[in-house]
Amino acid sequence: MNTENKILVGKIVAPQGIRGEFRVQTFSEQPTDFKKFHIICDKFESDKFRFVRVLKQNVIIAKIDSVNDRNTAESLRGTELFISHDDLPKLKENEYYQSDLIGFDVIRGGNKIGIVDGFQNFGAGDIIELENGEMVSFKGADVDVKNKTIKVL
Repeated sequence: MNTENKILVGKIVAPQGIRGEFRVQTFSEQPTDFKKFHIICDKFESDKFRFVRVLKQNVIIAKIDSVNDRNTAESLRGTELFISHDDLPKLKENEYYQSDLIGFDVIRGGNKIGIVDGFQNFGAGDIIELENGEMVSFKGADVDVKNKTIKVL
């Protein structure tokens, strides 16, 4: 699968218990989205991944059929979990996925200040991470998908 067609939706962060379950930090809107995701990962077969339960707001417990002990689960720490961009729900008009904004020019006061390299959220709202290392607030931003620009305050 083309890397550009994959969306990072979670990361295995720790084993959970002794039977091979593990904790996944989720990057999806709802942790329960993992019930319906078709997970893509180069460390195991996609159909082997199972959602078990929500642990807390953005952490779930999951299992891979072939992983049956804590040590094997520990070896998966740091593994990134993806879905295909094609599996994302269709959007309404004037909606977009942040991953689709990567590469857009960021404009402030009529001047280009950088190019979107990613997004962060440390709890106080979304932040645009620019390729030059700067970070700017996404709050109040005006996204122009057609011209591939984002105007920020």
